Amino acid sequence: MSAVQGSKRAFGKRPKPADYIDAEDRPGLAARQCATRLLGAVIEKHTSLDGLTDNTGGHPQYMALDERDRSLVRAILGAALRNRGTIEAAIAQMIDRPLPENAVALRHLLAVAAAQILYLDVPDRAAVDLAVTAANNDPRNRRFASMVNAVLRRLSREKEQLAAASSNVPGWFEESLIAAYGKEKTRAILAIQSKEPPIDLTVKGDAQAWALKLGGMALPTGSVRLASVDGALTALPGFAEGEWWVQDVAASLPAKLFVDISGKRVADLCAAPGGKTAQLALAGAHVTALDLSANRLKRLRSNLERLKLSADTVEANLSAYQPAELFDAILLDAPCSSTGTVRRHPDVPWTKTPQDIQKLAQLQAKLLDHAVTIVRPGGIVVFSNCSLDPLEGEKVADDLLAKNPAIELVPVTKDEVGGLAELITGEGFVRSTPADLPHENPALSGMDGFFAARFRRKY
Repeated sequence: MSAVQGSKRAFGKRPKPADYIDAEDRPGLAARQCATRLLGAVIEKHTSLDGLTDNTGGHPQYMALDERDRSLVRAILGAALRNRGTIEAAIAQMIDRPLPENAVALRHLLAVAAAQILYLDVPDRAAVDLAVTAANNDPRNRRFASMVNAVLRRLSREKEQLAAASSNVPGWFEESLIAAYGKEKTRAILAIQSKEPPIDLTVKGDAQAWALKLGGMALPTGSVRLASVDGALTALPGFAEGEWWVQDVAASLPAKLFVDISGKRVADLCAAPGGKTAQLALAGAHVTALDLSANRLKRLRSNLERLKLSADTVEANLSAYQPAELFDAILLDAPCSSTGTVRRHPDVPWTKTPQDIQKLAQLQAKLLDHAVTIVRPGGIVVFSNCSLDPLEGEKVADDLLAKNPAIELVPVTKDEVGGLAELITGEGFVRSTPADLPHENPALSGMDGFFAARFRRKY
């Protein structure tokens, strides 16, 4: 190869089409292109949306956007994933023949535009025009640009006549819910998880007073719920002073299952980002917060600093962790599939598989087996996670009791969960779903799916 050829290969660029429009020359285009790319990463590569939209280590296209466009990308992806079935069905109604099987990028481009037209407060014309521009800019989609224009304009005209799809989640996920909860409960779960979730806060002081100050409502468990927030959460009263932190009401329940831990040595295993650590510290415990990730522990320490709370932090693999002295109590909020948080994380059904659930259940059992060995005789262990699948909850708890005679169940009572008797199972476990804690206003309704069990080490 000649020097001239090498120079061309190194520095030459393929000329752009005459109708190519640079993103910086068209406001909103970069955000739509980013949303299309990230939707593809979630659906095709099963990449976590949290990782893609992380404000410090997210996808390069996302990181290049300003905060306003990042918010738009998150809103588009939330709508596209929560309503994926309805969007795909709507697009199918707008075209005369099925899209080519290999037209993956085109499917995601159409879904991003349809999400704006059907669910977001975005002018339809802007959604259509920017989608056509994005199609023309993408060599894979250029030949479909006219079709994109026609399909989306028709969708804009006929959107009021469209019916919701029977399901917006993968078949395996819906089937697992039906097997665990039955068809009626599953319908309620799927209906509420298609809605934007409320914002729950754990507060240091009186919940009623904080609800009044923040314009929210006090929940029976002591949390404060906000339907929405105008602007940044960090600008709300009490944030800078460390008077509250964001934590779903269901996620706040496990740490409430310790009766009196003031002055006691309590371990929060798999602790980051620290919401439950903060609860334990606020209750007066001497907390050891353990996590495998140094970066996650750094975030935990930062959160505790804002809250003016303290805990000892330990970076370690729980499976091999041996404390110098046995703990009085332990909270193990174990790694799980997070299927109970689908309303907040609508990518979960598309990034997890039944095989993932089986592997995670095995990991949870291993961690719980070890956790009960590092609590003193007479001490309490609370095991929890945010999965909806009984394999990761009820079965792990039942298996522990069946194989370890040194462990006994301490049933949870309704008074320990704010009087919400419907969350207590016949065995005395805690089991919540997104359909629990209903409210006439969907924006104030529901909670994460969570499981919790409380054990005592007898000897």
